[in-house]
Amino acid sequence: MTETRGYHHGDLRRTLLAAALDAIEEVGPAALSLRDLARRAGVSHAAPAHHFGDKAGLLTALATQGFDLLAQTLSAAGDDLLAAGVAYVDFAVGHRAHFEVMFRPELYRADDAELIAARERAGATLRSGVAALPTGGDADRDALAAWSIAHGFATLWLANALPDRVGDNPSKAARQVLSRLTP
Repeated sequence: MTETRGYHHGDLRRTLLAAALDAIEEVGPAALSLRDLARRAGVSHAAPAHHFGDKAGLLTALATQGFDLLAQTLSAAGDDLLAAGVAYVDFAVGHRAHFEVMFRPELYRADDAELIAARERAGATLRSGVAALPTGGDADRDALAAWSIAHGFATLWLANALPDRVGDNPSKAARQVLSRLTP
């Protein structure tokens, strides 16, 4: 073993997840391989499989982590739906690799209990912001509409598919667009 490979990581799981995020930023989640991940982390090629089983296990862990981070981000925005929408877009831009995995259930184990719980925490936080709206409507439908709009904007931003006139600041652009939906 080389000196790098022989080094004991204090938290190999976290090291592998961080390396996976870097790799996804470069090549996307579909092209990620456990062998390349091991090389990036400076560990044996068996180390990622030992921790995650396979690529789906690794991506399940990343999606779970992403949904937990999203729940924290939305909670920090409070009950202001506009602030939550902007926070959602900021999360997508700031955590692009997580975002690219979280909404691709064909890549991970969508039935994983920890993943389901993390996804539900994020959804509950979003629904709590919608509940503060004075619409008197269907809270689940309103939450779906709010999520769809913020997610759509974030996805378009990440794909560079928005017109140049929206500018180069995702928070400002999201605020301008999303403010049209809130009283």
